[in-house]
Amino acid sequence: MFTGIVEQVGRVTHAAEQNGNLTLTVTPGRMWPDLALGESIACSGTCLTVTGWDAAGFTVDLSRETLDKTAPHWRPGARLNLERAMTASGRFGGHVVSGHVDGTGEILEVRAEPGAYTMRVRASGHLARYLVPKGSVTVDGVSLTVVDTGGPGGSRADLGADEFTLWLVPHTLEVTTLGDWRPGTVVNLEADQLAKYVERLLLMRGVERAEVAR
Repeated sequence: MFTGIVEQVGRVTHAAEQNGNLTLTVTPGRMWPDLALGESIACSGTCLTVTGWDAAGFTVDLSRETLDKTAPHWRPGARLNLERAMTASGRFGGHVVSGHVDGTGEILEVRAEPGAYTMRVRASGHLARYLVPKGSVTVDGVSLTVVDTGGPGGSRADLGADEFTLWLVPHTLEVTTLGDWRPGTVVNLEADQLAKYVERLLLMRGVERAEVAR
């Protein structure tokens, strides 16, 4: 489990494809001295397993499924937000993040405001129902607060049903890759876990009732 609080930024230094899968070498700003084989690291919001490491960086493998469902961050030179899995004694500073990307979004607008930056994002269509004003969303591995949404139950009529906005302070832009975002940038999105579980429970309740009625 992760919290969406980025520890540091790393860079993809090597990528090798084999049988449709991809092996990456990632070099963090500073290497963790206690990294362990098989542990999980969220790389721009994608939970990946450490398959090897040395003094400079670590390697991870991405399956075809992961490559198909995530933003195209996996090229040499790309910067990644990095967070190791949470320990039992760690601080819970963000929200519950699994590192299982639900889909992608596109940055539509970036605007400088006094003391902050606002961003407008278009989510993959199936994710819009999980986004609520002042709710949580993970964007490229960063725990953020949804400010406004469009569509039914939304808070701004000028936004599309699949659009939402974010307000980011300069510190967030400095310590993550979010300062690189421009209109057209594709990002990884993970919806709030609670919303997905509630939806599934309600759907299954309807199935169970239909079975009883038969």
